[in-house]
Amino acid sequence: MKRFFNFFAYSSDQKLSVFDELKNYSLLQIFSLLIIVGFALPSLADDKQIMAEIDNIQALSDKNNDEGLRKLLEFKQNLPLDTKPAIRLEVLAILSSLYYDAGKAKLGEQSVKEFRELAKELKDKEALLLLEIFDAYDIYEKSGYAGAIAHLDKLQGVVAKSKSIEVQFRYCASYAAFYSNTFKFDQALKQYLDMLKLSEQLPRRQLQAKMHTWDLISGLYLQMKDPEKALAATTEALAVSSASQAPKAFVAISISRGVALSSLKRNDEALKEYETALKIAKEENLPYLVALAVFNMADQYLIKKDFKRAESYARDAMAKSEALENEWGVAGAKVNLGLALGYQGKVKEGADLVKLGIEFFEKGHAQSDVETIMGELSQMYEAAGLYKEALAQVREQQTLSDQIFQSDRAKTVATLQEEFDTEQRKKQIEILAKDNALKDADIKNHRLQQLVAGLASLVGVLAGCFIYMLYRRSKKLNEQLQEVNLQLEFHAIRDALTGLHNRRSFISLMANRVGKVDVERREGSYRNPDCMVLMDIDHFKHINDTWGHAVGDVVLKEVAVRLKNVVRDEDMVMRWGGEEFLIYSPKSNPEQITSLVERVLRTIGDTPFTHGALVIPVTVTAGFISVPFSDVPEEFCDWERALQIADMALYLGKTHGRNRAYGLSKLLVGHELAIPTLTHDLAAAIKENMVEMIEVLGPPQETTTMHTSTSLHA
Repeated sequence: MKRFFNFFAYSSDQKLSVFDELKNYSLLQIFSLLIIVGFALPSLADDKQIMAEIDNIQALSDKNNDEGLRKLLEFKQNLPLDTKPAIRLEVLAILSSLYYDAGKAKLGEQSVKEFRELAKELKDKEALLLLEIFDAYDIYEKSGYAGAIAHLDKLQGVVAKSKSIEVQFRYCASYAAFYSNTFKFDQALKQYLDMLKLSEQLPRRQLQAKMHTWDLISGLYLQMKDPEKALAATTEALAVSSASQAPKAFVAISISRGVALSSLKRNDEALKEYETALKIAKEENLPYLVALAVFNMADQYLIKKDFKRAESYARDAMAKSEALENEWGVAGAKVNLGLALGYQGKVKEGADLVKLGIEFFEKGHAQSDVETIMGELSQMYEAAGLYKEALAQVREQQTLSDQIFQSDRAKTVATLQEEFDTEQRKKQIEILAKDNALKDADIKNHRLQQLVAGLASLVGVLAGCFIYMLYRRSKKLNEQLQEVNLQLEFHAIRDALTGLHNRRSFISLMANRVGKVDVERREGSYRNPDCMVLMDIDHFKHINDTWGHAVGDVVLKEVAVRLKNVVRDEDMVMRWGGEEFLIYSPKSNPEQITSLVERVLRTIGDTPFTHGALVIPVTVTAGFISVPFSDVPEEFCDWERALQIADMALYLGKTHGRNRAYGLSKLLVGHELAIPTLTHDLAAAIKENMVEMIEVLGPPQETTTMHTSTSLHA
């Protein structure tokens, strides 16, 4: 069953497929849909210590859901009797989502019920508004998409006035879910882009929110049958963080990435993504994501025509979905199991299972899924030599496909064409009217032809002048338009604040890089690897909180200037996002890159930044790696995985005191063993002597003495 059956369960936050699976989810699951940053209420401002403890527990749950749940229950039980109701509200919001990730739906439902009752008791406007947003899903159950969207429309003014960024974020997510399920892809994408902007303003868990939103965008592109853009969106998501920092999000994105790769027929790569996702999901005790990864692995083995394994994984996915009481998961697993059996010769048994799946999805109005399954069933029939049955399925699929993917587009195109044709007809009528008027005037005034000719000469001169003026004006407008287009082109690949290249320009560069590298290798001209240095400004939040965002912007711009001054002309410096910067240094040897990293740390950390009377000490922490890394073929460790490893090296530097850089020198074991661990847990790879590291220390803030680099072995 080649479909993106994804709960988007990241950080206990999103359990909603981008397809037609809205109706499957209880209030608990919809509530869990958007518990990204908790529910930070204004009244919690005086309880910083308690909130810090809640944040720590939620961060723990990102890495170990069961342990986070245990800690939160213990925390809840030990709350004093006089604890503010708002804090209890916060705890219940997070607790419900952790229960859901643990597969304990009934306990989660009880937490949601407590949340609703407490919100009403408090009469808290933001909490009640959040519940009103969730009511859209209940309305959907009763009156369909139109009623749900109408309900959200009514809330627009209230949400716009809300001071809670979290509420606005969740509102956009709900809107996008309904828009995508009604094939209003442009409007859904607009909501997702708004979510990306809002994620920058969230008081908590910005990283998870960004990763999640990019994952949703990837799902939207998959629904639009555009796997290239879906894959690019997962690249954006992986660039935000790593498996070590946010494993739940990482698993969901890995699955999304696998689906995109599968759609591009890069099947081996897709299977590796699913295997990585399954491994991490099992380690972190995430039953929904385990079931999802197993489901997609069954699908991938169907594609690879390994029907025995497909059957095994499909049965496993069905058992896991039944344990979770997930009807949609069970139905999807039945489809995969039926296809696996059918291709092994058990056609009737397999077809019956597939038809049960079709029946289930038809009842749920999941048209996208039904259309996909019909196509797969027809292929199974054809492989079995049942051409009549195959043809019947193909015809049904084509009819449904036309309804889904052509109707809306045809209407849009027809509307635009009609507008264009109407405008053209209007112009033609005007021209004909003028032409007829001229002919009538010519007939009536034939006797005055000579006089008219004289006047016409004068008019011709004036018309020539007028046309020349129009030409001059048109030329000027074209020049202005060209200038605007150049500005738009510049801003499309440049960061507005710093003027550096942005993430989009780098991804575009990387898209063209692979082919060039292959050519150079064939010609024997490829020598030194490329290098990437990912860095993050230390304590940047403290800078913003202490001196304000205006000063923070000054620091970002000055960092950009200093970085540009230390790189080669052929190097590319970009603002990767927020306070993160990336240097891409093509064809650099290890000595050059170590020297570059030393210069970067010195250039940023040696001299404090100044702004008026302010003197601001600034340092950065970095992670760096070469591509290809340690002669590992790029099909096993491409630039995206390498950047993910560099990000974990950066994170390692943060945990070891900041103002330093960690780089990966070479592998000490085979890449088949090392790469899966490196992309998941760099610290474990170091501990197990899988990789040689380089540490570069930044200048002490008291002096400008430079530390030399030292080689580290695990």
